Amino acid sequence: MPNFGFLGVLAFLAIFVLTNVVKILREYERGVVFTLGRVGRKAAGPGLVLLIPGIQQMRKVDMRTLVHDVPAQDVISRDNVSVKVNAVIYYRVVDAVRAVVQVENYVAATSQLAQTTLRSVLGKHELDEMLQERDRLNKDIQDILDHQTESWGIKVSNVEIKHVDVAPEMIRAIAKQAEAERERRAKVISAEGEQQAASKLAEAAGILATSSGAMELRYLGALQEIASDKTNTIVFPFSVADLARTLSGGR
Repeated sequence: MPNFGFLGVLAFLAIFVLTNVVKILREYERGVVFTLGRVGRKAAGPGLVLLIPGIQQMRKVDMRTLVHDVPAQDVISRDNVSVKVNAVIYYRVVDAVRAVVQVENYVAATSQLAQTTLRSVLGKHELDEMLQERDRLNKDIQDILDHQTESWGIKVSNVEIKHVDVAPEMIRAIAKQAEAERERRAKVISAEGEQQAASKLAEAAGILATSSGAMELRYLGALQEIASDKTNTIVFPFSVADLARTLSGGR
């Protein structure tokens, strides 16, 4: 008759060994092993890891890139416009030991740091810069976060500002400002065109005044333009002296 008590003990020992001694880490996982409270220089894994029960404990760390949504933050721009801005950050653990030892919860710490950095950086810029220069602002926020989280073994690979929400009354004000700016540019372009035209006319008048031949060519060109319309009556403004000279054969 089998000894069920002995088999039960063996089953308990097998389960104990499998759950407390043998650990299997996936390719994207690393294990930070503590031996009597002290941590080794390098993380264990991936693959099979053997632990000494009661002496060693292990904490798993995911080494894949993590995506975190930064909640919408109230930001007051440099030109005193209140906006709500949210973003997304991409980061990963590059040093599992530091991520566990240097900070209590690296996910929560990175999230809080991203929120404060987002408010701090965007508050130094005007609304137009937030709307038109997102790539530069994304890079500034990423550099600051990456520098701050380096000591935690975290690498911030990318930051993207998703939305910049402006109050409806501010949208109307911005539309009026844009319309006024377009009108200003149109007036400037028109004034520059008139200035260039006046400059060219003055230059042409100077040439005509110093060259009688050029004046006659301009006169003939004007006559040709007038003659294209058959309803016009053309009067040739010859002087009496010129007419007499012509009739006398130039004598």
